[in-house]
Amino acid sequence: MKLKQLIEHLHIPNQPELPDIEITSIEQNDQLVQEGSLFICIKGHRFDGHDFAHEVVQKGAKAILAERPLDVQVPVIVVKDTKRAMAVIADAFYQHPSSKLQLVGITGTNGKTSTSHYVESIMKHCGKNTGLIGTMYRKVGETILPTKNTTPDSLSLQQTFYTMKNEDVEVCAMEVSSHALKEGRVYGVDFDIAVFTNLTQDHLDYHGTMEEYRFTKGLLFAQLGNKYDVKRPKYALLNSDEAATKYYKTVTPAFIYTYGIENEADFMAIDVKTNNKGTQFRLATPFGEKQVQIPLVGLFSVYNVLAAASSCLLAGASFEKVCEAIERLTGVPGRFELVSGPQDFTIVVDYAHTPDSLENVLETIQQFKKGEVWVVVGCGGDRDRTKRPIMAKIACELSDHAIFTSDNPRSENPAAIIDDMVEGVKDFTNYEVMVDREEAINHAVRSARRDDVILIAGKGHETYQIIGDVVNDFDDRMVARKAVDTIY
Repeated sequence: MKLKQLIEHLHIPNQPELPDIEITSIEQNDQLVQEGSLFICIKGHRFDGHDFAHEVVQKGAKAILAERPLDVQVPVIVVKDTKRAMAVIADAFYQHPSSKLQLVGITGTNGKTSTSHYVESIMKHCGKNTGLIGTMYRKVGETILPTKNTTPDSLSLQQTFYTMKNEDVEVCAMEVSSHALKEGRVYGVDFDIAVFTNLTQDHLDYHGTMEEYRFTKGLLFAQLGNKYDVKRPKYALLNSDEAATKYYKTVTPAFIYTYGIENEADFMAIDVKTNNKGTQFRLATPFGEKQVQIPLVGLFSVYNVLAAASSCLLAGASFEKVCEAIERLTGVPGRFELVSGPQDFTIVVDYAHTPDSLENVLETIQQFKKGEVWVVVGCGGDRDRTKRPIMAKIACELSDHAIFTSDNPRSENPAAIIDDMVEGVKDFTNYEVMVDREEAINHAVRSARRDDVILIAGKGHETYQIIGDVVNDFDDRMVARKAVDTIY
């Protein structure tokens, strides 16, 4: 695309005439610049792209988008905010790819990963070519690509959507984090369905208050647009059992649908019962009703499946196909994942890293446990400190034995993080402190008896542990299996 044609999308007043230059790629990473690139200078936490201007010109950059004039021998287009401009430029360069996909965006404190995976699984069962963007990876058809953030930056997103379009992907399920919404990473993304799972305490280190956190999540629903298109309607799908839904109804012009279990909703799971094969309920929707059984346990699983099924029905999937698909769902790695082996007790690994998610998982375990419950849990460093004592108290209240340990301490002292946790359990005696996470898991495995349940919480699918600036190989599932192997 010609530079002049590309920059026209920014609507810059009195923009000087630009030379007739062909732009072959857009980059914000100086290491990826090649002959013909437009380089966008982004101010990050550790680096400022403006500092690499001379280097990228030497590598072949034909133009630079910046927030200040630069002394280089290529055109420099100056804008007030390069992050905002990058979203516009990326969308234009890649020919508005999100508008050519049926895009389901999912936001909320918990459940985003599971719900997005279930949407992808259901739509695939319905014969659609699917894509997925989230915490664990990006997926284009059957090809898995790495990802750094739950929701990538605007340039990476548009590149991914463009790849999906070229691979004939029809439906994409995407996790949308509050960080991404606040930082504008999803500017220019054309969502068709926006889903709200729940709102509980998390990320207050970043947002400050629950009110600000709620507001930020609401941006997804407000950004569905203010236009009605009979051929491409926009839907806001909200959890009727969540208090924040009342607020989100006021900020979106989209067609509103609700799902829930307790309060009246458009899509409902009625008469929910758990058995040794999973959970059964009556799925009641505007498209039909049917008794179904899903191979998953816990009310949180029912909410996630209900959100996914409702999204797919609104996206045009047939009711019968959706019912077939949810009865064949498989679990998501690191979400209530069982560690198999010869042991005569149960080991569960779960990503539960918020008070609400930890409580949900432990309450689910209480429904089927025959012996005692052990929980190995820590809290992440450089993150919301206020949730630490709350999570510790939940662990002690809903288990027989709690072991407080390291999660990803990052730059904080692991012992200091655990001290914050212990502040919440001064009236309890059923806990131990083991700073080393592997030691804590080994201790739980050695101590568990027949019919006990061990929950290893907080990291789930993660295969690393961040201590200081070092990323160490660490997988709760592998550590637990190794501990079992030493016994049996």
